[in-house]
Amino acid sequence: MGLDESLPRRQFMKAAVAVGGASALSACLGRAPRAGEPVPEGVSDSSELPQRQHAWNERVRGDDEGNVHLPRHQTILYLNVDADGTPRSDARETVEAALRTLDRAYERSNEGLVYSVAYSPSYFERFDDSLPDSVDLPEPRRLSGFENPEFDTQDTLLHLASDRADVVLEAEEAMFGDRSEVNGLAVADRLGDALTVDDRRTGFIGAGMPAERQTQRGEPISGIPDSLPVPEASPLFMGFEAGFAGNQATEDYVTIEAGPFAGGTTKHVANLRQRLGDWYDEQTFEERVMEMFSPSHAEQGRVEGVGANLGADSGIDAFLDSETIQQSIDEHGRVGHAQKAARANRDEDGNVRILRRHVESTDGDMASLHFPSLQRRLSTFEEVREAMNGDDLTDNPSVRQRVNNGILEYVFVQNRGNFLVPPRRYRALPTPRPA
Repeated sequence: MGLDESLPRRQFMKAAVAVGGASALSACLGRAPRAGEPVPEGVSDSSELPQRQHAWNERVRGDDEGNVHLPRHQTILYLNVDADGTPRSDARETVEAALRTLDRAYERSNEGLVYSVAYSPSYFERFDDSLPDSVDLPEPRRLSGFENPEFDTQDTLLHLASDRADVVLEAEEAMFGDRSEVNGLAVADRLGDALTVDDRRTGFIGAGMPAERQTQRGEPISGIPDSLPVPEASPLFMGFEAGFAGNQATEDYVTIEAGPFAGGTTKHVANLRQRLGDWYDEQTFEERVMEMFSPSHAEQGRVEGVGANLGADSGIDAFLDSETIQQSIDEHGRVGHAQKAARANRDEDGNVRILRRHVESTDGDMASLHFPSLQRRLSTFEEVREAMNGDDLTDNPSVRQRVNNGILEYVFVQNRGNFLVPPRRYRALPTPRPA
């Protein structure tokens, strides 16, 4: 797919990230020359950076309510180690040197680059030793009776994010292409010298971005109805705010506390295709509120527009008890997505258990969602997904496996993968039992 030079700048930048490659980077730099818009440089000593690779919240944008706004442009690269068997020490040194190049080149921020590197269960099978009990990292599996996803079992996951499209493109080209410098710094070692890209996926998030991307070349993308209904103010295709601070786990809470990988976390990444014709053309606004949040939210008029009025908390915790849910089903014949999932997403003290960092995508010219979830143990995510399935709520004939059951009617899981995000000291091709 080529780049349409007539596109407005912001839309052009998003399209460039989706296309990728040296030509897309060159086009980006033509629209935003570095001399006029310099990128802040990183640190000379990587030890100055936090051990937690997933510590993004204090380094990206926030709002007055305390909500975290993820970087607008994101690239997720699925990688394999080039050689069979246990990675060699020289490959490990190459990976670490390449990552240090990124640390020096870019400030760890939304204006520079935030990133993490993670490893799959399949990667750790290369070793004779097993992971310690302090790490819960099963192979990915089906998490509902109605899905049939492809499992991502590549060795490594590199997640790049920035508010600057040229930054994510340049970092990728420096690590896996032919670019000889990155933000003015010479590139001596590349991730591509030890790892091969198996799959490349891109994402974006932010008010106005989904509305801009609901069409490609003048036509609705797959999954978006002809009415082009995505609100301009929405950061997501389904038309509502998400990721409220009060409904997210803290980075502390999702951090592994014990064992050699203390300071790391686990990461589940799902890709979900969205089909939003019925969502917009058959559902009223109130019905969409019911199915995204809860019927009580619609009854009480809690959500205005895209939900920005909710501030830092959707207020879903007030509607999680079984009596309220059953009453909502009896009266309205449906149950809310957030309402179902939150039942399992709180510990006994009321703390939220998972940290969601989902972004939209138009890869393949279809509306989809990349859903990275961070949690201390992968089993936590699986428990929350089981609650989201709502299998226990289908006694009422109005609520079926997917119909009137939150947003399950409109999203379809395409991929699932599980990964360990090690602490920074073990980010380069770790062993299962690092000393």
